[in-house]
Amino acid sequence: MNALRLCLGTLTVLPVRPPEAVDRRTAGGAMVLAPLAGLLLGLAAALVALLPLPPLVIGLLAVGVLAVGSRALHLDGLADTADGLGSRRPAAGALEVMRRSDIGPFGVVALVFAIGLQAASAASTLDRPGGAAALVVAVMAARTVLPLLCHRLPAARPEGLGQMVAGTVGTTSALLSLGLAAVLCAGVLLADPAYGVVRCALAAVVGVLAGLGFAAHCVRRFGGLTGDVLGAGVETALTAALLVLAPD
Repeated sequence: MNALRLCLGTLTVLPVRPPEAVDRRTAGGAMVLAPLAGLLLGLAAALVALLPLPPLVIGLLAVGVLAVGSRALHLDGLADTADGLGSRRPAAGALEVMRRSDIGPFGVVALVFAIGLQAASAASTLDRPGGAAALVVAVMAARTVLPLLCHRLPAARPEGLGQMVAGTVGTTSALLSLGLAAVLCAGVLLADPAYGVVRCALAAVVGVLAGLGFAAHCVRRFGGLTGDVLGAGVETALTAALLVLAPD
């Protein structure tokens, strides 16, 4: 229960009771349960498709719901990571840039592109039959990146979220998290398979691979995992998954 509370309390705005204790084991368990947080966020974002508004407005609102529902945690990580990469400083200097509370030009550009691509893709997806289910799958797939990144990767700093979760997810737990995500996605698609199971599965796989690939580059660049890199991986995965889902 501590892991579930930490997962929902960290990855969503749900008013859950704080965990009784937080250690690396609990943090790892929270990461394993991340697809469940993705399910709740995805369902909330998909509800905006019921509003009688133009598709692009619906897409922007869906992305807005995801941002508010996650406290913009992952978007903040994306912006900080972009600033660190754009600084072209050595690892220690780049980490110092990422630690600052302000957002630099690279972070702003990254946010504009990510939100723009997500909103446009979500608008097209939600405008088609089964689009709501497809969006939920994409959001869950993006959160699946979290436990996979916490498998064996080292932390870049001796403190912070990266240090708390880096290396906390074992092989069995990572596979269990993937299984949880697969079961949740299958349940959503069985409820409404109109968008196409194959396309949704492809979007999920591409999204996860894109998020892992970008985060792996950041880990090499910064010397390890940080909380910002985790957030950047989630946003990269979501963007890639939605681009695959966007109609031709």
